[in-house]
Amino acid sequence: MKGFSSTGHRRFSSPIDTYAMRAAPGAASPSETALPSTAHPAQRRGRWSPSRPAAFTGGGTNGNAQLTAVTGLILIVLLAVIGVTILRIGQLIWLHLFIGFLVIGPVALKMGSTGYRFARYYTRDHAYRRKGPPETLMRLIAPVLVLSTIVVFVSGVILLFQGPHDRGQMLLIHKASFFVWVAFTALHLLGHLPDILPLLGWGSRAGEVRRARLEPPGLNAGRAGRRIALAGALVGGLVLAIVLIPDFAAWTQHGVLAHHHRGNG
Repeated sequence: MKGFSSTGHRRFSSPIDTYAMRAAPGAASPSETALPSTAHPAQRRGRWSPSRPAAFTGGGTNGNAQLTAVTGLILIVLLAVIGVTILRIGQLIWLHLFIGFLVIGPVALKMGSTGYRFARYYTRDHAYRRKGPPETLMRLIAPVLVLSTIVVFVSGVILLFQGPHDRGQMLLIHKASFFVWVAFTALHLLGHLPDILPLLGWGSRAGEVRRARLEPPGLNAGRAGRRIALAGALVGGLVLAIVLIPDFAAWTQHGVLAHHHRGNG
């Protein structure tokens, strides 16, 4: 649409005319360069900017929170299984040992993701400083949680190779550190419930999580890297547990635990 003054000269032009005048000679028209209708809406809005490195290492503070939350969800399931084995330790000692070594992978990943946030915040990274410090409860229980985690798994490995005949004080250390570890891990996971519940479809942020799953890879930076990290933690723990199965024999022999319980009584 064109407007003319009383002298016949063009006075103004519509946005379409302005775009046409500014277009370089021979340039394709908007209709010729438009993306196909099957493209993701974000692509058609011009927000599509795929980046291979970002798909693995991107995500920033939100990606770190997602990784921590998903790992925490996995730990909840594994800890529940370990709790069941303790109730019937005589019959389920093999499962207790297997899950105990399997969980080492996710535990290491959880410590890594939370430790990374602590480190980036206290080294004054701009994004993590803007996000704010970890919750006060998280900072208070962190030293005890890390120490009990190390003690419970180191003592468990020592017990595996020592066998039930030489367990002595090491078993007491393992039991005490285990209950401390479970208690403080539960507190830690409770602190991350606001991030965990949306993953289950609960809470006010559940819609945000569902929408994020529909975003194309370029708009959800770091997703591939987080998936690889989770898979690596689970596979690593699984491989460790499978490799050590032959060493379970000393503990899984019929009646070995009952015999030692009677001897200690």
